[in-house]
Amino acid sequence: MKEQHIPVAREGYPFIGFSALTTVIFSLLGYDIIAFWTLLLTAFVLYFFRDPSRVVPAAPDVLVSPADGKVILVEKVFDDRFVNEQVYKVSIFMNIFNVHVNRVPFPGRVTSITYSPGRFYSADSDRGALENEFCAVTMSTDTELRFAVVQVAGLIARRIVCWAEEGDFLRRGERFGLIRFGSRVDLYLPLKTQLEVSIGQKVKAGETVLGYLS
Repeated sequence: MKEQHIPVAREGYPFIGFSALTTVIFSLLGYDIIAFWTLLLTAFVLYFFRDPSRVVPAAPDVLVSPADGKVILVEKVFDDRFVNEQVYKVSIFMNIFNVHVNRVPFPGRVTSITYSPGRFYSADSDRGALENEFCAVTMSTDTELRFAVVQVAGLIARRIVCWAEEGDFLRRGERFGLIRFGSRVDLYLPLKTQLEVSIGQKVKAGETVLGYLS
């Protein structure tokens, strides 16, 4: 029997419920114009927290996107915050119309989770990447390769949600968290990674192949 999945992230229930209740109240009070706008708001919040199923590639060496959105950065850098080595950094920007549930790019065990409060600059800016609130999930593969998936809050994002815990073994494409209302996800990948992604490319979490990690 297939597992049943409600295609809405549970973190969105309070927002959806509040918007829907407000719509009902204004409607009962006869404020039809306000009720119409709160109905539109309810529809948008429901749309924002959607969590559709994805078809995850089965090949053992495939690296998939952790987020929906657009690739805004692909470069080689020295990462001194998460894996402490030379890496490929791939950044994906999520606007408010993208699905905001994040997925595991490659199977591995969670070795550490680092959360840091911060500011709320635009998520697609250099300053936002360095100073915004973030939550980094560092993982190790079966072959002892290390990589990090970093959720970065955006200009209007005010809550990073991470369901993963240290010691968890996570499968490729498995949901591990979300960010509310605009954000980005940064990947720090071993130099052994064969990247197949370019700046400006649109990607989908759990489905789009970013490259291969032997």
